[in-house]
Amino acid sequence: MITTLTVLYDEGCGLCRTARSWLASRAQIVPLEFVAAGSDEARRRYPALDPAETLADITVVADDGGVYVGDAAWLVCLWALDGYRGLAARLAQPGLRPLARRVAQSAGSLRGYRQDCGETCDT
Repeated sequence: MITTLTVLYDEGCGLCRTARSWLASRAQIVPLEFVAAGSDEARRRYPALDPAETLADITVVADDGGVYVGDAAWLVCLWALDGYRGLAARLAQPGLRPLARRVAQSAGSLRGYRQDCGETCDT
């Protein structure tokens, strides 16, 4: 049984920080803890995870040992929130999972795009 989830997020990414703030501001059925991906803390807690991979895509680690990446990570985050568990279950169904995957991939592709300068960058 999952009792806590740790979200590894790119703290250098504005979109990631916004998503973190949104998740943190919602009532949680399963507590979410946030740790900067690639940080010393993340490396200490999860030595088996590749820091570059956790920086490249949202990664969630459950206290039962489960690791969720990309769309699965977003879905487990929604599942943890009060009022969003039903949406997470619907999006995880075979007919809607491709939509969830496309949304997660689209969000990932926006991470490096700076609207203020109209080009791709690292922050």
